[in-house]
Amino acid sequence: MSKLHIGCHLSNSKGYLAMGKEALELDADTFAFFTRNPRGGKAKDIDTKDVESFLSLYNEHGFAKLVAHAPYTLNPCAAKENLREFARDTMADDIRRLEFTPNNYYNFHPGSHVGQGAEAGIDLIADLLNTVLYPEQTTIVLLETMAGKGSEVGRTFEEIRAIIDKVKLGDKLGVCLDTCHISDAGYDVIGNLDGVLDEFDRVIGIGRLKAIHLNDSLNPPASHKDRHARIGEGHIGLEALSRVINHPKLKDLPFILETPNEHDGYKKEIALLRAEREKAGV
Repeated sequence: MSKLHIGCHLSNSKGYLAMGKEALELDADTFAFFTRNPRGGKAKDIDTKDVESFLSLYNEHGFAKLVAHAPYTLNPCAAKENLREFARDTMADDIRRLEFTPNNYYNFHPGSHVGQGAEAGIDLIADLLNTVLYPEQTTIVLLETMAGKGSEVGRTFEEIRAIIDKVKLGDKLGVCLDTCHISDAGYDVIGNLDGVLDEFDRVIGIGRLKAIHLNDSLNPPASHKDRHARIGEGHIGLEALSRVINHPKLKDLPFILETPNEHDGYKKEIALLRAEREKAGV
């Protein structure tokens, strides 16, 4: 039976080593964290001793890939130049900092075109990526699938693909699939997971899929709302999410919980999902 690589979002306020220790307390072997305050701002200076201690723990316990998350305020396709400049500078700084923990993932929301149109938004996102990506980086940048709320870009696999096609260093890009988002966007995660993954493979290529945000949804499919629910307490449900973690094309990816929980709630969800993997015997 393969190991389920699962974790959740942790606070980076006390540094990498503290996050690693908390993950182990949760029986997690991966985790996500915001690179700075989710609402933006300057990131804390890197503590190299803390990073060295964490990397020792990381290697000792065989952690899976980590999935860092850009702040929510980062909007590469904003209409205002100063907001795009903030996004560009923030992402460039984040990628530089993540090289202290090499060979992991950096996930970001593609952004909202705020009335400029999806095509213009796609061009602006690709322009930013062409500015900040560089050949020597080990960090893979992940475009997150979105629910289609407002003027979000990335609501379809085709929009994600269109961004990738315009980026010169395409080997530095991957995709993070969010189960709540794609259900809310209208993809039938509940009744036809195989069909969804076949479509993803046809449009983007399954090799681009690097991580899963595993979330239930407070809203029914195709609602375009983006409101996460605890595992088994939403419209997707435990049975469908169990099929996600145990699917042969997905089972070895890192799964990150972004459910509305605190420490004990995440611990229970991780135990529940590990039991679902054991029950499936995949």
